[in-house]
Amino acid sequence: MTSTTVQRHRAPVVDAAAHRPGLGAALSWESRKLRSQLRTKALLVGAVLAPLAVVVIVHSQPRPPKDTLFGRFATDNGFAMALLVLGFASQWVLPLLTAVVAGDIFASEDQHGTWKTVLTRSTSRSTLFWAKTAVAVAFALVTLALLAASTIAASWLVVGHQPLTGLSGQVVPAHTALALVAGAWASMALPIIGFTCLALLFSVWSRNAAVGIAAPVVLGLVMQLVGALGGIETLRPFLLSTPFEAWHGLLAAPRFTGPLLDSLVTSAGWSVVCLTAAYLILRRRDITGG
Repeated sequence: MTSTTVQRHRAPVVDAAAHRPGLGAALSWESRKLRSQLRTKALLVGAVLAPLAVVVIVHSQPRPPKDTLFGRFATDNGFAMALLVLGFASQWVLPLLTAVVAGDIFASEDQHGTWKTVLTRSTSRSTLFWAKTAVAVAFALVTLALLAASTIAASWLVVGHQPLTGLSGQVVPAHTALALVAGAWASMALPIIGFTCLALLFSVWSRNAAVGIAAPVVLGLVMQLVGALGGIETLRPFLLSTPFEAWHGLLAAPRFTGPLLDSLVTSAGWSVVCLTAAYLILRRRDITGG
């Protein structure tokens, strides 16, 4: 076989690879797929409406939930109410909201048997992996932003915006309290990204949407229970549930931001490890069966 013949046979392969869609096209396609799903729309609507219902119900209770952080002030102070909802949401709501999409985004390709079609005709594994990851992270952050804005707005309108009593007993003016509450909710972005990457790993590894969605939530609850135990101070900073409590330093006097820096390191570590493992699993997967 001459070199000209070899080049003639190789040319279509090179051209096919050259005409594969890039990351931008993959991002656009994955975004359209996500927007078309009914559960995605339901989650976003729920993130806006659910906080209003929770605030109204808690505010109407004759006795405030005194056994929770900021609970004793929640029925009289809108900022305390927003922080009470934050403490509750960080236990399992936030991991669940992000896992519903991230835990299914890879497993759905297995469920519908579309891996072979997508990877042999549309795009590369690396491009598809990063497109799905970016879409899942973006959805998690958008959901968090809607939930935070709705909670703060509902608490402000239903309960009020009086000065807030901080964790050290100090009185925080309303305008300062608003900024601190918003910062507390914003700090949830770090562990949320970590749980998104964890859900992505389970989605790739298990090939099952139920496992991809449930496993991160269950693991998060287990980590919270472990973190509540005594005698594990050396282990606690490495748990992905610990960054959910990093905002406490913002409401103390004087304020301290050390936990926020630890949260950044912990969340980044979990994210890198989970994404690396998920990427390697996907790269080595045999997709010839579908």
